[in-house]
Amino acid sequence: MKNIKLKKDRYRRARGGYSRLLKISCERCGNVVALYQKDGPGPLKRMYVDRIVESYAKAGVNLVCHKCGHVLGIRYIYEKEKRFAFRLFEGSVTKKIIRAS
Repeated sequence: MKNIKLKKDRYRRARGGYSRLLKISCERCGNVVALYQKDGPGPLKRMYVDRIVESYAKAGVNLVCHKCGHVLGIRYIYEKEKRFAFRLFEGSVTKKIIRAS
């Protein structure tokens, strides 16, 4: 894996300056869908588009596993922050914390 630097911006600071890199996989087939920078504590309910470091999913409106075709989330604008995000369906993805450089 190449060296990945985490973003340091106002969103990270607003969530306490705490970030980690997650490997997001499809729950159904186990295929890796994306590498994602999660800021702050709490469950992963949505994935902000600008926080997706690498994507292996099918391009389009929804977040779809390219191996099995399972829809993992839908794209929308998170009104609180006016940012594009994928709202994840409950139980559709698994996540694993990985080290960032």
